[in-house]
Amino acid sequence: MKKIILASQSPRRKQLLEWAEIEFDVIVSFLDEVYPPHIPIDEVPVYIAKQKAIAVKSLPVYSHYDAGMPILAADTTVIVDNEILNKPSDRSVAIEYLNRLSGKKHKVVTGVVILTGDKEISFSETTEVVFHDICKEDIEYYVDQYKPFDKAGGYAIQEWIGIIGIKGIYGDFYNVMGLPVSRVVRALHSLQL
Repeated sequence: MKKIILASQSPRRKQLLEWAEIEFDVIVSFLDEVYPPHIPIDEVPVYIAKQKAIAVKSLPVYSHYDAGMPILAADTTVIVDNEILNKPSDRSVAIEYLNRLSGKKHKVVTGVVILTGDKEISFSETTEVVFHDICKEDIEYYVDQYKPFDKAGGYAIQEWIGIIGIKGIYGDFYNVMGLPVSRVVRALHSLQL
């Protein structure tokens, strides 16, 4: 498979692509992750991923690559009670988010967009995650020790809170980490890279 551009600074997405043995360079646009209010909530991640890919494609640094080099962009959202829990801004918001997720099922939706010369592939992957009831002390310990302020919903499934707190996962585990990597690999193969 040919090299691609990853339009993300997420360490988790980098790690997943490395595990899949996909060669990539990182170009980040630092786009504000905003979306029109009329978009259905499950479509928000694809919308944001597409904006990230378009922004990277327009950067001067992208012109140094072969024409049409694929750009992979993704956005992951956590949805509970039909509301998106973004990256928490501080300790109190992270604690609030985890209290809301405690004892409940929520959805993790990752939108993926792959742009190449004249082709675009876009899709989303949904995984349902169920947390046990998590006590206040465990939530505060996790937030204080792991500082999950760069993670949608205020947690990372592969960290301590996921290990001790998750009751069930229905769907792609790696999607919850930030990239449905097996589906991405199939999409890249479909482009005959």
